[in-house]
Amino acid sequence: MSISFTVEAEVRTDVGKGASRRLRHANKVPGVMYGAGQDAVSILMNHNEMLHHLEHEAFYSHILTMKVGGNSEKVVLKDVQRDPSKPKILHMDFQRVSETDKIHMHVPLHFVGEANSPGVKAGGSVSHSMTSLDVLCMAKDLPEFIEVDLSTLETGQALHLSDIKLPSGVTIPALSHGADHDTAVVSCHAPKGGAAEEAAAE
Repeated sequence: MSISFTVEAEVRTDVGKGASRRLRHANKVPGVMYGAGQDAVSILMNHNEMLHHLEHEAFYSHILTMKVGGNSEKVVLKDVQRDPSKPKILHMDFQRVSETDKIHMHVPLHFVGEANSPGVKAGGSVSHSMTSLDVLCMAKDLPEFIEVDLSTLETGQALHLSDIKLPSGVTIPALSHGADHDTAVVSCHAPKGGAAEEAAAE
């Protein structure tokens, strides 16, 4: 079942570092909403509500409904600034989108079939070089995640960007820069002390 997220916000009128500190003490998160040819708007959100939203992986790669002053707009989360030492959100950026907008987004990768891969069955270990992927697509085609099937992965084999099966309308911008950018996403390594290493040691 598809998840939907609604962010309740209010227009922020006081700006500056001092104001931001006061807002954070009041359990508010300052943020900005921009894009779609409109002026940027400074906004405020409830800190605990946003912290709860950020616990969901899908919140980072979803079209969100932003409610501000009685109006609703479609947005995507573009940036989150967090306190380096506390579970505290410092600032959030949102970009307005329409279904016909092309957007760059980081989408999480879900790896499936690892236990059934020949490499793992032979005692190999799987190493993930990426956990998310930068994609380009129309807002209406934005996937919640992209699945990577590892069920045929052999020992010593790697799956690259070009091996990923993408949903309709979704592309990987890195691949437009040539074969040098077709980086490995996941690989399977031979077990330590395996037959190959024993042979090399003799």
